[in-house]
Amino acid sequence: MGCFSCFDSRVEEKKIPQKVGADQPQLHSPASSNISRLPSGVDRLKNKNNVSLRRESSGPKDGPYSQIPAHTFTFRELAAATRNFSPDCFLGEGGFGSVYRGRLQGSGQIVAVKQLDRNGLQGNREFLVEVLMLSLLHHPNLVNLIGYCADGDQRLLVYEFMPLGSLEDHLLDLPPDREALDWNTRMKIAAGAAKGLEFLHDKANPPVIYRDFKSSNILLGEGFQPKLSDFGLAKLGPTGDKSHVSTRVMGTYGYCAPEYAMTGQLTVKSDVYSFGVVFLELITGRKAIDSAAPQGQQNLVTWARPLFNDRRKFATLVDPRLEGRYPMRGLYQALAVASMCIQEQAAARPLIGDVVTALSYLANHTYDPSERNGRVSKNEEGGGSGRSRWGDLEGSDKGDSPRETQPPKIVNRDLDRERAVAEAKMWVEKRRQSAQGSFDGNHNG
Repeated sequence: MGCFSCFDSRVEEKKIPQKVGADQPQLHSPASSNISRLPSGVDRLKNKNNVSLRRESSGPKDGPYSQIPAHTFTFRELAAATRNFSPDCFLGEGGFGSVYRGRLQGSGQIVAVKQLDRNGLQGNREFLVEVLMLSLLHHPNLVNLIGYCADGDQRLLVYEFMPLGSLEDHLLDLPPDREALDWNTRMKIAAGAAKGLEFLHDKANPPVIYRDFKSSNILLGEGFQPKLSDFGLAKLGPTGDKSHVSTRVMGTYGYCAPEYAMTGQLTVKSDVYSFGVVFLELITGRKAIDSAAPQGQQNLVTWARPLFNDRRKFATLVDPRLEGRYPMRGLYQALAVASMCIQEQAAARPLIGDVVTALSYLANHTYDPSERNGRVSKNEEGGGSGRSRWGDLEGSDKGDSPRETQPPKIVNRDLDRERAVAEAKMWVEKRRQSAQGSFDGNHNG
């Protein structure tokens, strides 16, 4: 693991209990009679005896995790809302269909309407999955499904409108006249997206595997609040003693975990790999796959992995549009998380709860390059269900001067490695001492 040798890749996976307690809400599918049958696997989600949601103890009784029935629209209503699907209302292409901006008559609410391709081979299946998933699962980092339409052969989904578009719009397809996302915003987006995945993996019962985590599926609301969208490829995860589910390989090239791409065996760790790719995109400003890049740099993971082994090259991984405005220590920590998430072996990757813990720390310690020495300040907000094993997350911020964002001078390689080993031992000891306590005073375990 090079500079990240303090991470133990042999950590056992945590078993998520699948018990359904009497105090846990039973989720019922609001699917309309227009939907005559469910695809294989999704019927388990519809069955109230098999699906529950673990309510967070700190959440209100009718909080973001309670069931909210989706409204049924007629095709005429949605045609009127989008001015008959006018090109002026066109927002872009989503999974299996086109997305339009619309205004609902009566309420005047601005919405996003996805019209599934009627000629698509998979459109109806993905439509059913998405209606069920988003009707049953609610979280601040999942896009809200307002309603759907199943008139004849028309299949449409109505979502809350996300005014800032997708992460891809702000990160990978940025016009020259638009300012790049700053470091703090990137960490905030990463932490929020990870919390959305954590909800699917650890709170839904059975767990839900997103299967298509990528930058274009992360939508941004006011204040760059991230929300996961496009659940058409989502699958119910393994239950009981099963370690994985087997399915045909779907998703997007460049984001798929290697074991899933080769064998079709899907686990929650497959999503963690995809998250690591997106997190690398946030750090580097590069696309997962860029055919226009020079030879050897077209695949982001293949290009980045060798650079993880030499701390002196870390600065070359940073998006040049940041112009050095980032904390060096924060960069080390972010690269450590990304490196673990994109491990070749699924068992070596962290659980998403651990990722949330680490990224919550990074997101809550904001970097201000205008302050002398690029001061990092702490916001009082916790998060994450995992135990931190990420290294010096509670360490000093002495290394956050903008001057340190330049590649350090060439020093003795052995001395560099000795320093890294010493830091690793210190980090592990800190984690051991705080294992029974809270994470930086804010983690609830």
